[in-house]
Amino acid sequence: MKTDVTYINAIGLHAVIGMLIYFNENLAMLYFAIAVIFFVAKIILAPNSSKTYYVLIACSYFVGAEVLLRMTKGSISYEAGKYLVIVFVIMGMFYKGVSGRGYPYFLYLLLLVPSIFVASTTLSFDANFRTNIAFVLSGPVCLGAAALFCYDKKVSVAQMNKLLLYILLPIISHTVYIFFYNPSVKEVLSGTGSNRASSGGWGANQVSTILGLGMFILVVRLFTKSPTLSLKILNIALFSAMTYRAVVTFSRGGVFTAAIAILAFLGIYYLRVSRKKRNEIVILFTVFIFTIVATWAVSSSQTNGYVDLRYSNRDHLGRDKGDITTGRKKLFEEELDGFLSNPFLGIGSSRAKDQRIEIDGQGVTSHSELSRLLAEHGIFGVIILVILLLKPLDMKARNKRNYFFYAFLCFWFATINHSSMRLAAPAFIYALALLNVTYEKNPIHRKQIAKAN
Repeated sequence: MKTDVTYINAIGLHAVIGMLIYFNENLAMLYFAIAVIFFVAKIILAPNSSKTYYVLIACSYFVGAEVLLRMTKGSISYEAGKYLVIVFVIMGMFYKGVSGRGYPYFLYLLLLVPSIFVASTTLSFDANFRTNIAFVLSGPVCLGAAALFCYDKKVSVAQMNKLLLYILLPIISHTVYIFFYNPSVKEVLSGTGSNRASSGGWGANQVSTILGLGMFILVVRLFTKSPTLSLKILNIALFSAMTYRAVVTFSRGGVFTAAIAILAFLGIYYLRVSRKKRNEIVILFTVFIFTIVATWAVSSSQTNGYVDLRYSNRDHLGRDKGDITTGRKKLFEEELDGFLSNPFLGIGSSRAKDQRIEIDGQGVTSHSELSRLLAEHGIFGVIILVILLLKPLDMKARNKRNYFFYAFLCFWFATINHSSMRLAAPAFIYALALLNVTYEKNPIHRKQIAKAN
């Protein structure tokens, strides 16, 4: 019961934070400063046995808060979320070191370096070298550092749920902020394209991605951390609110990613639990499906049916748009051409965007990290992808009971294919899949044998 109250209080506090930041965005800077000081102090003052846990808690919180802080200009820089994750895991390495088995991620980080030297010769004269390099490499470096630290670190399943909770809490603040920013979606609709106004005044792709992560975490809590009816109702309500705001951004990537991660989690979780628990899951899943249908109906009504058109790939007049990727396929093909023309060293970091500025007059950023890695890193990008895709399987082979593993990898892979690595979220969630999750053993009660007189 005490845990339930703490959870509800934490939700209430972060709902208030979201509301206060909406009414006075200057408070976002204060929020950021207090959070940084609090988590740095927690890491430093934590006993050595708990250092890893508090490092991960700190990373989790800023992963969840990243987009809110960006849109309210609360952080010290645009990429502050990624930089803080890097700083926190470096602190963790200082205190707890890294696993020798994680050496491929050190190699991964080294393989990012050649593209910087190539870029020094290929980027146009007008390009800001430092800014462009930092923008495209901050995400991959964040992933490499987090993966190197997390690999084979032990956390209990209870601690893993706590990490997910710390990601969720600032996303709740973000959701509340968006509701205040745009209470009526109908007033800002003009078509079926991604809608900045209904996304809180920020990029719909980023907002959809982070809300999708919140949706996934709420489903995890609904099925694993909601022992009472009141908690089930609370988590369903939060899920509905977050799903509604994600859907009406009109950016489909985050919603589809959430659906994939949720299905991956529920499928593995269902296979891991007892038969009695499976019956409970089936009943709860039925309620969950009803919730999704109801939320979609509300979303459709509030957008005059525009979301139905959007998700069926039609414009506001009902005409088929043709390219369901909204231009991403063309970008992907262009970057593959870059790889084929420079297969060994690649075209250099940020050169793909730079080329688009030269040819089209505008620098459209890649939405696929896979094609960008190949184009900008050449053969080194191929090796990087092999490490990223195959190395987690080694961890899975030694931690077979981890029912988060496939969901985390699905979230990472789906996200980097619709939003590249704009956020710290896919990098950190990938790293969480590398943790060695332990499960509490049920105590064995042995009957004592009475001694003979």
